[in-house]
Amino acid sequence: MPNPRPLALALGLALATTLLALPAADAAKKKSGKKSTTSLVCTDFYSHANADWLAANKVSADSGMVSAMAQLGERARQQQIDLLNDDMQSAQGGVAKLLGDFWASGLDEAAVERDGANPVAPLLSRIDSIRRGKDVPAAVAALHQVGIPVLFNFGPDVDLADLGRHIGYFSQGGLGLPDPAYYTRSDADSRALLGRYTDYVSKILTLTGSKPEQLKADTQAVLDLETRIAQASKPLAALRDPRGNYALVPTAGLGKQYRSLQLDEFLKAQGVADDSVSLADPRLFAQLDALVGGLKAEQWKSYLRYHVGAAMAPYLSKAWRDVDFDFRGTVLRGETAPPPRQRQVLDAINLAAGPMLGREYVGRYLPATTRARATEIATQVRDALGRGIDRNSWMSAAAKAEAKAKLARLKIEVGAPARDLDYTVQPMGRGSFGGNMLIASTWRHREEMRRIGRGNADRRWNVLPQQPALAYDVAQNRLIVTAAMLQAPVLDMAQDAAAHYGAFGALVGHELTHGFDGVGRNVDAAGEVRDWWTPADKAAWDARTAQLATQYGAYPYPELKAKFVPGAQTREENAADLAGVELAWDALVAAQPALADTGKQWFFQGWARLWPQQMTTDVATRLAASDVHAPGQWRSNGPLADVPEFGGAFSCKAGTPMQREAAQQVKIWR
Repeated sequence: MPNPRPLALALGLALATTLLALPAADAAKKKSGKKSTTSLVCTDFYSHANADWLAANKVSADSGMVSAMAQLGERARQQQIDLLNDDMQSAQGGVAKLLGDFWASGLDEAAVERDGANPVAPLLSRIDSIRRGKDVPAAVAALHQVGIPVLFNFGPDVDLADLGRHIGYFSQGGLGLPDPAYYTRSDADSRALLGRYTDYVSKILTLTGSKPEQLKADTQAVLDLETRIAQASKPLAALRDPRGNYALVPTAGLGKQYRSLQLDEFLKAQGVADDSVSLADPRLFAQLDALVGGLKAEQWKSYLRYHVGAAMAPYLSKAWRDVDFDFRGTVLRGETAPPPRQRQVLDAINLAAGPMLGREYVGRYLPATTRARATEIATQVRDALGRGIDRNSWMSAAAKAEAKAKLARLKIEVGAPARDLDYTVQPMGRGSFGGNMLIASTWRHREEMRRIGRGNADRRWNVLPQQPALAYDVAQNRLIVTAAMLQAPVLDMAQDAAAHYGAFGALVGHELTHGFDGVGRNVDAAGEVRDWWTPADKAAWDARTAQLATQYGAYPYPELKAKFVPGAQTREENAADLAGVELAWDALVAAQPALADTGKQWFFQGWARLWPQQMTTDVATRLAASDVHAPGQWRSNGPLADVPEFGGAFSCKAGTPMQREAAQQVKIWR
């Protein structure tokens, strides 16, 4: 199935949702005689603004957490299900019919049972035809073509020396366990996991045709080969820096350098004709080359059969799915039961044919007026950032000049990628869900390979339009807003215009500031990877974020006793939240200079109602240790306490919890 991109450079993701009700001004009028309600505005605006939501949404031990952001994701998933149901019932042709047939084939569990292992039979037959080591590379290339990466990973990503193009990245892979260290550790937990994995490999091999008398040998063949690959692979920690995964090499010499692997023929099979690729671990690929040249064909056949079975097991009959869930669901993911069938099929379609579904989703759920409104506000917030760059006191003149040049080149893309795909694909039909999965994943692999080449880096997004997301793509210097994000309550066209800025506009500001903060400083206006800040800029930025670390470090962590928000861990995202509110407010005031008090209150209501959440103590403990975002209460209240306009809108005096003294307030862009 399609594998993740080898670099983690391009996207930062923010999801948001809210349930908008009456503006605070109206609520205050209705309860003007109740001192407690009025004081709550100035002591805990989050609880005031989200009182109804918090009362209506209680967390259960099973769910662990409920939040407005998660609800938006669930709503988007239900919209996709509704769309697929309609396509299944009435689509007559085109992409809609492809999706309708795909959906119908997955929901027909009786047909899936009858189909059994038929979808993978041609792949297994191809593997069985291997007679010698020289036959292995062609089989590896063929499996990559259908979205089953074996032996190694290969996929498109940005060229770090030229962010305007994608290149192909050869990187480590080919293992059934998520960490190479699991194969070599000697501690009891790792040995136990390897034992469970061995049992899983045996069960998959049985389903793919291993005879009982040969099963133990076949299983050992797989584990031996994967252990050899793991021993030549780098630790996961060593893969976190994108620069460490990047080394440009000419494609012309790959066939001679890796004769047994035949990487030149591999690239031809994938349709890649670029003049260079990244291959950052030549030691690993030399070892893989030696394995292809040195191991017997029978061992390779066991390894390839296993990986076909493991990749396709979730999409085949119940016997396959049960084996898959018992290990990957229960052991690796800690799940207690498989998700509902509709959810399984939807996830499969998004994996293999996500851009197809995204095309239909945008057509149904993104009105032109909503797209235009989102583009208008995002453009206004971008302009506000330009004013913020001019007036801020912490940037040097040189950094301001570079920032303004970068801002001038920043692109805004709303709804879906501007460039469409080639939807030419083999008809799917309703008879074989597993077969349709292979058809769709072959199509998606083909389209991914077409990303490789000069001028193609902005061709696609790395998030689907049907997934709620708002992100700054640092590599392409662009703001991405998906169609699923542009609905109530983030951008509710029926609500007061000021609320649009407080919710959607502030999220835009949050993401745009990442192009010019401690992350964005590493890519300049020309798209080159370099630090364009001076030491003085860095020192000034660090001083501001240190103030935020102190501020948030004094906030108690919800659901945890004697535990406070980890200010140092969340400081960069806290700064982006504050910047988002500042820039959205600037954009609103510029658009509506005569803004009434009610509108001002709507703005802050919009921001606060993005973040309501309830969680168990276990979830809170985990998030406090790892999450780079503050909990919802403080994502809501923290920035507002630093903005004097909030105090003015609600008559909160300086020194109250929701209005810090002027000398204590942190400023980013104001």
